[in-house]
Parts: sequence; C-alpha cells; structure tokens
Amino acid sequence: MSDAAMTRPIAVGAIDTRAVGWWAMWFLVFTEASLFAYLLFSYYYFASQAQTIGDFPPGGPPSITLAAPDTVILLLSSVAVSWGQFNIKHSHNRRLLFGLGLGAILGIIFLVVQYFEWSEKTFNISSHAYGSLYFTITGFHMAHVFVGVLILIWLFIWSWRGYFNRVRYAHIHIGALYWHFVDVVWLFIFFTFYITPRLT
Repeated sequence: MSDAAMTRPIAVGAIDTRAVGWWAMWFLVFTEASLFAYLLFSYYYFASQAQTIGDFPPGGPPSITLAAPDTVILLLSSVAVSWGQFNIKHSHNRRLLFGLGLGAILGIIFLVVQYFEWSEKTFNISSHAYGSLYFTITGFHMAHVFVGVLILIWLFIWSWRGYFNRVRYAHIHIGALYWHFVDVVWLFIFFTFYITPRLT
C-alpha cells in the first residue's frame, strides 16, 4: 500500500474497514455464533426426544418473572450503546460517554439478575440433561456479557480521555459490534428456554 493511501483521511461518518480489529471482531462473532448454534441445537435435539427421556424441561416451562425484565434490560443496553455510536459521529463526546456508561451499567444489572435467576433454580448442572444445557448455555452467555461489559468500560475510559472524535472512532464500532452480538444471542436463548416450552 502506498504512503498516500495509508495517510488518506477516512471520510466523516465512515468506518475504517481497513482496521484489522473490525474484521477480527466479525470473525470472532461468526465463531462464537457457531458455538451458540451448536449448543442450542443440542437443546432442541433433547427436546425432540422428550417421549424417550421424560419431561423436557422437567417441571414444565421455567418462570419468566426475572428473565423477561432481564431481556428488556439487555435490549436497552444495546439501544444506549447505539445512541453513543450515533453521537460520536457528530462529535458529541458527552453523549458517547453516557451511552457507553449506561450500556455497561445495564450489562452489570443483567448479570446480577441472571445470578438471582440461577439461585432460584431447584436443579444444578449435573441434575439432568436440561440442567446441564441450561447452565452451560446461560453461563457461556454470561461470560460473554462479562467480557462485553469490560469492553464498554474500557471504551468509556478511552472516550473520557478524549481518544475518539468524529473521524477516529473505529474502536467504538468494533466494541459495539460485540455488544450487539451478545444481545442478539440472548434473544435466541430467551426464546429457546422460556418461549418454546410454552409453544409446545
């Protein structure tokens, strides 16, 4: 690549698609999405064998008392981060800070509520196939949310130090991509564990 191409400024409002991190995050998202797809496939496989293995899930559909509001919390966090993304394109750094900070706080609240959801279960990971799948899949997702919260906090610190502006903000989009992915995955998990048992 020529020196002129390397120093060419990026158009305002555009994502630097040459950034290695941007493509690396897409590959990571694809890989992690495949892992979640395999795990959810395992759930549906066992659910299809209910006549052989007994009630699935044991005791009937799980309560959505905590899971439903927790889903709303995670979706609101994605909205907050998206709002921050939009505002950095217009040099509104304070709004970016608010969006990233609110997204991280809502992510932490999601983890706390999920912990209480776990503590209310009458089974554990070794009780039966359903318990193994439930704690493995939701635990795997919680680990991703935890990493996402750390990313948002790190981006918040960088933003607070003035690292980003209306031209330099590729890192925001890279981190936000991961966070939105985590939110979308939870929708599939919520639908699988809390909605599909009610549909059958």
